[in-house]
Amino acid sequence: MKNIVIAAGYATRLGELTKNFPKPLLKIGENTILGRMLDDIDRIPEIDEHIIISNHRFAPIFEAWAAKQHYSKPITIVDDGTETNETRLGAVCDLLFAMEKLQIDDDMLVVAADNLLFFSFQEFVDFAREKGTSCIMCHEQPSIEKLQRTGVVELDSDYRVLGMEEKPQVPKSHWAVPPFYIYLKKDLDLVRHSVENGCGKDAPGNLAHFMVEHSILHAWRMTGGRFDIGSLDTYEEAVKRFG
Repeated sequence: MKNIVIAAGYATRLGELTKNFPKPLLKIGENTILGRMLDDIDRIPEIDEHIIISNHRFAPIFEAWAAKQHYSKPITIVDDGTETNETRLGAVCDLLFAMEKLQIDDDMLVVAADNLLFFSFQEFVDFAREKGTSCIMCHEQPSIEKLQRTGVVELDSDYRVLGMEEKPQVPKSHWAVPPFYIYLKKDLDLVRHSVENGCGKDAPGNLAHFMVEHSILHAWRMTGGRFDIGSLDTYEEAVKRFG
């Protein structure tokens, strides 16, 4: 299983802090946002490589960081060739770019690189193995306002995904979907042809939405929380609370 980190964005909401520096490598205490995530994922036996997708502007910074790491699994940096927020490929196209460039033909754990997590991805991998399907994550979100800004899924009693909507004005459930996914090898052909078949390009949730309509997916209920670092205020709060 490949661990694929989507990290090619420009984090414009963090202003000068990320004007010339990638958000995933910002420090939280003695570690980086990305480092905290890889500390957990690297311990998963099924994972055999970390693939980090960067834009062209930040790729050398990721390369320099990777050269100093001592994880048990190798780190590969993929440069998507873009240099501005206006020319970015979008998360889904970045994933497809890496899949083609590296000829990936294996199960994939696909993660966003801007969250602090308080659970282990091992649980998620075990769930996918148990179900034998590609999987997404979910958590209960009581706030209608927050549900209107994220992906929302309907589930049956076995946590099979019955339907998914992105940013619904009238959410059909309280199950919100964070940006962490497992796509099994048997579904990779669907992934490869997703955009040409109408899948949105920008948010990683667009691919999950597409896959729900074309394959069987289950949703793993998160056993711990997460802290999403999406703005300067939330980064400063993360440093204060967790640094």
